[in-house]
Amino acid sequence: MKAAFITYAIISTNDLDKIDFKQVGETSQDTIRKSIDQTQFVIKYNTIPTFIESGEVLPVSILTHAQCVELMGTDAWSEDIEDTEDIEE
Repeated sequence: MKAAFITYAIISTNDLDKIDFKQVGETSQDTIRKSIDQTQFVIKYNTIPTFIESGEVLPVSILTHAQCVELMGTDAWSEDIEDTEDIEE
């Protein structure tokens, strides 16, 4: 069986209330990944959601899995975590 092709969309947080979470891979506003500055978030889907198809929500960009992984590794989406020494109890 061929794996389903997943599409990723970067959306402005201004459109967050327009997302029908029944149509995407995330379950709620609490489970989305947001950019560090909180201005954008990512959703994933197999079938184009009606809110995008109708033009109600216009994605900032549409990405493949590889493109999304690359974007999530940028400073805009990931904070650097400094190495810390193990704390002894």
